[in-house]
Amino acid sequence: MIFTRYLFRKFFSLFIGALLFASLVLLLIDLMINLWEFLLNEIPVGKIAYLMLLHAPKCLFYAIPFAILFGSCFALSDLYSRNELIAVYAAGVSLFKFTRSLILFSFLFSFALFAFENYLVVPTYAKKVAFQNELLNRQQSLNQSRLVVISEAGKVVYKSDYYNDHEQRLTAVYVVLRNQDKSLQAIVKADTAVWQEDRWILTNPIQYTAQGGTLRVTPLDSAVAARLTESPETFRNNTVSVEEVNAAEARAYIDKLQRSGLPVAEARSLYYKKYAFPFIVFVVVFLSVGLSGKTRKNVLIISMVFCIGAAALFYIMQMITMLLAKFGWIPPLAGAWTPVIFFTSVSVVLLRYAKT
Repeated sequence: MIFTRYLFRKFFSLFIGALLFASLVLLLIDLMINLWEFLLNEIPVGKIAYLMLLHAPKCLFYAIPFAILFGSCFALSDLYSRNELIAVYAAGVSLFKFTRSLILFSFLFSFALFAFENYLVVPTYAKKVAFQNELLNRQQSLNQSRLVVISEAGKVVYKSDYYNDHEQRLTAVYVVLRNQDKSLQAIVKADTAVWQEDRWILTNPIQYTAQGGTLRVTPLDSAVAARLTESPETFRNNTVSVEEVNAAEARAYIDKLQRSGLPVAEARSLYYKKYAFPFIVFVVVFLSVGLSGKTRKNVLIISMVFCIGAAALFYIMQMITMLLAKFGWIPPLAGAWTPVIFFTSVSVVLLRYAKT
């Protein structure tokens, strides 16, 4: 218990200092990038400060892995360079036993980091982007022209010349409906379609029903009308970035892609990455423990180089596996979690042969 308190006291002082420094650097970088636009639009200092406040959680999120890496690596290397770990080993305490509380803390902290991003970083960053666009007069129209939307895994296809998001209205609408075996069931043409409660209401609809290999004009069938339920959000001129929404919104977006019969491998791999990425905290701490004491010369510098290099390899490996998942060469789950599993295994091996 005494050893644990001593280790955490050294670790937390370094971790907090590195976290504040890295977060401040990221904030200043974002400010410098946008400063000329703020000055050009004469944005008041108070509103700029509010933007920075909204951006702070995202900066903290990206700074935490670096701060954890620096804190754990520097603390352990400092203990090793001062021969304090020798006293720990002499007391009959192994390296794993000495650091297991730190490893457990990093594992639990990974879950906290996921929750931090999901419930605080995502909404505050969305507010920051919206407020910044408002200040800089960047307006994005949700209206869309010449659109095609696939629904029910390709069994319903909407085509429209124009979608008005404010009125939730489609203009010059064609709807192609197919049977379970993908054979043509009917084609519906209408001047407009307006969203009401849970379905599209057509104006002057004309239905062409497939009968005996030909299309015949028939009244709009109630069963056909009941299938026109694709929500207006699908028709909006917006692109959802799975990385910039919370897990529930990302899941809903993937479900929409599946209903439309569109490729979901990339979106699904990014969705799994939202759960896998926070465990970089656990990985870097485990690596710091395994790599500590690998050299007697320039202990602090060499240990930092080892850990930073390993962290860089983690990011590179994750980029590669995510690309493989995007193109469907490996499952999306493997694309997100393979780096975590690989580097955790490497850390176990390093710890097994660490000097104690």
